[in-house]
Amino acid sequence: NMGKIKANVEGEFNAQQVQAAANAIAAIAGSGMGALYGPGTDKDIGDRKTRAKPELFQNMEDVGKLAMDFNAAAANLAQAAASGDKAAVQKAFG
Repeated sequence: NMGKIKANVEGEFNAQQVQAAANAIAAIAGSGMGALYGPGTDKDIGDRKTRAKPELFQNMEDVGKLAMDFNAAAANLAQAAASGDKAAVQKAFG
């Protein structure tokens, strides 16, 4: 989805594609996925290998702030995409 938005802001702009991609990102950001990364999820369980690094769990307050910032940025991007304005999307996308 990020790649699709990048291609649209750097080239020919398709507002529908951008809006769909931005909405998907916002949905993921607001899904509460942080709850999946509780204590112990930095460890392999049986034949299930984790890709979460132990460093993620060393400062959960910072991780929570990052998640909140991501959620806000994703919502802002979705709002810009809904406008259909390429310049607004470029600004929100960074």
